[in-house]
Amino acid sequence: MDQTYHLFVVFPGAHGKLHKAHLPLFGVRLVLALAITGFAAAAMTASNYALMLLKVSSYNSLRSELDALKIQSQTLETDANRSQLKLESLQSLAADLALAYTFSDGRRAQMPADVLHVASRGVTDSGADFAASLCAFQMMKGIPLLASYAVGQSSLLANALQDSDTPSLWPVRGRVTAGFGQRMDPFTGEDAFHAGIDIAAPSGTPVRVAADGILFHAGPAGTYGNEALIDHGYGITTKYAHLSKLYVKVGEQVHRGQIIGAVGVTGRTTGPHLHYEVLVRGEAVNPATYLRD
Repeated sequence: MDQTYHLFVVFPGAHGKLHKAHLPLFGVRLVLALAITGFAAAAMTASNYALMLLKVSSYNSLRSELDALKIQSQTLETDANRSQLKLESLQSLAADLALAYTFSDGRRAQMPADVLHVASRGVTDSGADFAASLCAFQMMKGIPLLASYAVGQSSLLANALQDSDTPSLWPVRGRVTAGFGQRMDPFTGEDAFHAGIDIAAPSGTPVRVAADGILFHAGPAGTYGNEALIDHGYGITTKYAHLSKLYVKVGEQVHRGQIIGAVGVTGRTTGPHLHYEVLVRGEAVNPATYLRD
């Protein structure tokens, strides 16, 4: 049987020599197979190269993100170190102040413990930030200016202070139903000392702070119900008790005339009123010594 051939004719032009090539069938198939194999190999190589480029791009992106995270971590570490230095400084100053403002005979400190706590906790407590702590320290540093005055000299102390520092503003307007000093306890009928004054007012009446200061306690306090304690510096503290609402938080700086709560009947009361006290270095004094406005 005759073998099948494929004839390829190359005609270069009118003056060229005609070229003929006889190629068997299996040869044609071999050339096609080689061509297909080569194309597939080239396609695979191109695909692998593209995949490699993609991996390199992804690696570079991850490396850039890692470098950015390293920089951010270093920045956060620097901020943390600065905050720690501030905290250590505040704690050291708090310890010095706690010693400096303690009576020599071992009695309690002239500054309330809660104020020292607000001043020393610094950036670690969301209730009192660094600025509030510094404010508390400024108040405590003012104590030596008038530390020589005794509780009995409260009128002289009141005259020595500026208007914004003196608790001279009436916290509520109303009728005074109980004064400062000895009285008959309305619940027991026995003689008892009343450490402040009671001002009758409807429930919900706004209660205003008597002078600039910093709040170091806000919340329930036994028979006083909801109360707010504000330190005004120079050893002066004011108390607002039996509140139905509190609008301020511990560590907050307050200003004379600012509304801090509302009159209520919380705690032990005979009706809606505000129990208001003024304390000088922890000792209750007659609020009338200060009240003017």
